[in-house]
Amino acid sequence: MTGIVIEGVTRIFGTVRAVDEVNLTVGEGEFFTLLGPSGCGKTTLLRMIAGFSELNAGQIRFGTKRIDTLPAHTRDIGMVFQNYAVFPNLTVAGNVAYGLKARKVPSADVARRVEEALSLVQLGGYGERWPHQLSGGQLQRVAIARALVIRPQVLLFDEPLSNLDARLRVSMRAEIRELQKSLGITSIYVTHDQEEAMSVSDRIALMQSGRLEQVGAPAEIYRQPASRFAAEFMGTTNLLVKARATGTLPNLNEHVGTRWSSNGEIFMVRNVYTPTGTKTSVLPTTNSEGGMPVGSPQYGEAAGSVGL
Repeated sequence: MTGIVIEGVTRIFGTVRAVDEVNLTVGEGEFFTLLGPSGCGKTTLLRMIAGFSELNAGQIRFGTKRIDTLPAHTRDIGMVFQNYAVFPNLTVAGNVAYGLKARKVPSADVARRVEEALSLVQLGGYGERWPHQLSGGQLQRVAIARALVIRPQVLLFDEPLSNLDARLRVSMRAEIRELQKSLGITSIYVTHDQEEAMSVSDRIALMQSGRLEQVGAPAEIYRQPASRFAAEFMGTTNLLVKARATGTLPNLNEHVGTRWSSNGEIFMVRNVYTPTGTKTSVLPTTNSEGGMPVGSPQYGEAAGSVGL
């Protein structure tokens, strides 16, 4: 296993700073996700790690070895692409064996390792089939097997499930996570899907406009977003929408899901953030909801003092 260190990495296209002085450390064996909206720089950063895009500044290391100056094929990475990138003119076994043959692995070892890789992704016995005979989920498993068979130090995923239907995405992401945990390969996963990132990641780096917005465990980013963007991107009803009273903010995290009255209005506590990092919000509802309000009026007044 190996860790990844990214220091001051920048990529510029014309006047656009697609990746802007990013600093990250990914631990050995960690499943690390780059999350953000389209155009935030997450795929560009992944491509720089893979060697498909040059750096304008900074450096990338696997362990103590600097790799950003090396050709892509010498970086010891496995890559799973969004569109599978499966060769239509090769069988399943031929696709999986491609990287081994390029590395001039002996033929006897190639056959054994291909079968092992296919078994890992639950495609044992599929070696002689052709890509057009497979479903989308099976094609993605072929792509994963091809990345694993070379036994890379680092495994990279570029939105690998975006072309699958919703039900298959859920099952495949669970399979990918279990496979990564069993093999212990350091992995970086790119997605724009918040639920997907939350379900598979050890840690998440949330990106916006080429910069890191927040880095942390999934629960930490969800419950304690560091900025308005993080709060809006990671949740739905999670911002304070009305502020009208004064007082001292209580620990509303203990009251999530409860209601109380303030001057005739009912407030509902949701789980979010304030500028100081307190994870709370209050949403006004109507008096007709739930009949008579329950709780202490002072909480409603205090909560109203929090503004964004």
